[in-house]
Amino acid sequence: MRAARLIKMVLLLQARSCMTAGELARELEVSERTVNRDAQALSEAGVPVYADRGRAGGYRLVGGYRTRLTGLGRSEAEALFLSGVPGALREMGLADAASAARLKVAAALMPSLQDAPRTAAQRFHLDAPGWFRAPRTPALLPRIAEAVWDDRCVTAHYRRGDGEVERLLEPYGLVLKAGAWYLCARVPDPGAFRTYRVDRFTSLAARDTRFDRDEDFDLPGYWAAQAERFARSILRAEAVVRLSPEGVRGLPGAVGQPSAREGLAGAGEPDGAGWVTVTLPVESEEVAYAQLTGLGPEAAVLAPASLRARFVRDAARLAALYEEA
Repeated sequence: MRAARLIKMVLLLQARSCMTAGELARELEVSERTVNRDAQALSEAGVPVYADRGRAGGYRLVGGYRTRLTGLGRSEAEALFLSGVPGALREMGLADAASAARLKVAAALMPSLQDAPRTAAQRFHLDAPGWFRAPRTPALLPRIAEAVWDDRCVTAHYRRGDGEVERLLEPYGLVLKAGAWYLCARVPDPGAFRTYRVDRFTSLAARDTRFDRDEDFDLPGYWAAQAERFARSILRAEAVVRLSPEGVRGLPGAVGQPSAREGLAGAGEPDGAGWVTVTLPVESEEVAYAQLTGLGPEAAVLAPASLRARFVRDAARLAALYEEA
């Protein structure tokens, strides 16, 4: 365990040239005291690790030092061949580059690991688009991906509502969500990050200037926050619903996690039969009707009155229909 950690520490310092004890502790998931002891152990073993003190200090390797401990284990080699999503790479125009990289890595593997690409492909496959929809590649996606890789500013025209707007953008990253591509970009004025659906771009022109990337920008974290914010922003109405224990269990699947989480958090105590009353944030009465219908007799709408009346009316029609049958 410690040997693997020491190797990882050397590789980190080799890749980043200088790291503080705190940074190394976070990467290695140990305490700073352990980092200090490990650095001492490496130095005693002949690895030229030294520490610079002061505000810009940290641990470094003596200039030019390179370790040869870079051989891949089986699990590492197989994971490497899982890192690419073939469909997404093809859509971004990177299929040839990814194929060449995989061939080069495969050629460098030890004979005992030559089957890593095949064993990984036999066991795992990612099919990103949702069911019952034909995946469509936005025409401008390869050009946007090129700008993202190159940190290149772009001028883009984007469909919004019934019109079209022009934007100067700094393209930070691309996200593939349920078969749809999204661009996360910074608008220089006012310097805020925005999310754009790629298939709504009508034109895009790369500029001569590059932007200085904010190294603290965390694409997965940004996307998670945006997705949560969007899911909550569309919930503009409310419905008061009485739920059975089975209805409580089925609520997240019916109305979605954000609505169910908020509604159940404010629920009162269950009655003698285990039923609870919740106030759910919903997108609209129309959407709430479609969602809550899926809970059947495990949910009773109490408000708004218009939504309750619709359930009462349709329940009566359904009962009459089955009586006739």
